[in-house]
Amino acid sequence: MNFTRNAKAQWKGSGKKGHGTLTTDSTVLENTQYSFNTRFEDGKGTNPEELIGAAHAGCFAMQLSFLLGEADYTPNTLDVSAKVSFKDGEIVKVTLDLKGDVPEIEASEFKEIATKAKDVCPISKLLDTEIVLNASLA
Repeated sequence: MNFTRNAKAQWKGSGKKGHGTLTTDSTVLENTQYSFNTRFEDGKGTNPEELIGAAHAGCFAMQLSFLLGEADYTPNTLDVSAKVSFKDGEIVKVTLDLKGDVPEIEASEFKEIATKAKDVCPISKLLDTEIVLNASLA
């Protein structure tokens, strides 16, 4: 499969007092607000780190589902949260917390497949940072 996805950002003003919007071709984000407050404080809107976390959690969950299917398992649910840690101007770590409800799989095999999914997930491969995986079965 080959494809391209598009997103746009517009920023107005200074770094601390300015603000911007993010829009994706799918319109899931459409002039979605981001600013200094939404990135470094608790303002209303989004920020790059939370979007990276959402992309990573979603990509990893889908990748894991494919790999489980290759091993003849069908997950009921895969709940993934991604915590993106920002320190001194850089993303230093992403922690993926996974809870899976996968019938008939042993915990050791689940963790092995989950680790492979973490390693081959396209977003994992894109990120130049430590990626920690905590995996457990429900």
